[in-house]
Amino acid sequence: MSKCEHCIVRQFNSLKTLTRDELVRVSACKTSKVIKKGDIIFKEGDALNGIYCIREGVCKLTKLSENGKEQVVKLSVKGGMMGQRSLVSGEHSNLTAVAINDMQICFIPKQEILIDLQKNVAFSMDVLKRMAQDLRESDDSIVNMAQKTVKQRLAQTLLYVERNFATDQEGYLALTLSRDDYASIVGTATESAIRILSQFKKAGLISTKGKQIRIENEYALMHVE
Repeated sequence: MSKCEHCIVRQFNSLKTLTRDELVRVSACKTSKVIKKGDIIFKEGDALNGIYCIREGVCKLTKLSENGKEQVVKLSVKGGMMGQRSLVSGEHSNLTAVAINDMQICFIPKQEILIDLQKNVAFSMDVLKRMAQDLRESDDSIVNMAQKTVKQRLAQTLLYVERNFATDQEGYLALTLSRDDYASIVGTATESAIRILSQFKKAGLISTKGKQIRIENEYALMHVE
């Protein structure tokens, strides 16, 4: 694993605001891990003793509802940082992080990040800015859940995955999510998500190959009613 000061990934998160000396100190204290698809990085209710920086791969951040159903709150990707909210608030994790595909992550101990939060104003402001962005996305998600149909939310999710993760050489979405994941993201039963995807396929909006999905009519997906 590369040292923090030489890592391109930090350009995508708050670590870009640290000085070279701060990066060298953080790099000396971090630990790097390879996480296999399906493995849990941390669980809801865990005491997080630092933050996680994603070097490669994608994970889903989920929360359990009162009836025990898993809700995908966010997808965290290469360059993303996880755990900063718990670190700042001093609370246990509010979410569970599960690897969607094989990942490489770095763990930075809490005490090292707290030093930088206290001494580096640019770093502190960037962390706060990103937490505010997460809150805005959460607000938007609540509105979508209340005002848009499951079909519209699923169409939006497909477009989001295409926009943020691109497609492979055959045009299929580069990030392959399970039908359970799609259902959890839009807040519906798996059977309902499967039925709607089937409707999209029959209407020519998408095509499928196993678990893979290819968007055939982006405009129609954008205007699903």
